[in-house]
Amino acid sequence: MDIAWELIAPVIGLQLILMTIALVSCVKEEETNGPKWLWILIIIAVNLIGPILYFIIGRKKQ
Repeated sequence: MDIAWELIAPVIGLQLILMTIALVSCVKEEETNGPKWLWILIIIAVNLIGPILYFIIGRKKQ
């Protein structure tokens, strides 16, 4: 069984970029909706959906 890396690599790259941006944003935010440590775990553990959830739900509106 061959893995189609040319299809998987862009998704992995996108996930890593999105996770990095979300983690940096979460650490720099003074306040989040919910505990900051929990958002960091969600961003890391839930792969592609975790960072998206953080940007939609986790950030406080200013």
